[in-house]
Amino acid sequence: QVQLVESGGGLVQPGGSLRLSCVTSGFAFGADAMAWYRQAPGKDRYFVAGITSGGTTSYLDGLEESVKGRFTISRDNARNTLYLQMDRLKPEDTAVYYCNKARPMNYWGKGTPVTVSA
Repeated sequence: QVQLVESGGGLVQPGGSLRLSCVTSGFAFGADAMAWYRQAPGKDRYFVAGITSGGTTSYLDGLEESVKGRFTISRDNARNTLYLQMDRLKPEDTAVYYCNKARPMNYWGKGTPVTVSA
């Protein structure tokens, strides 16, 4: 049975940092590319950062929105755990954060809420 359990969110001031964790089970974590996604109130869920099984990373880096250079995705295959280090947080990073495969499964965990506010 697949499980994705996200944690580490909370309330933080602009410019602050948080480290998110996602403990997984029920599938071959080490063999799969994984990703973090986020969903702000009233918006669709979308990709934030990804990491291949070999450790190659990719990040949201658009004209209007970017986390590149502020967020760092990593994984511990021995612990079946995915991480997201978030630095220099901005109010627009406020969202519920989810982990899943880079090609998402139908199953999603509950996510962990992140609020960036003064």
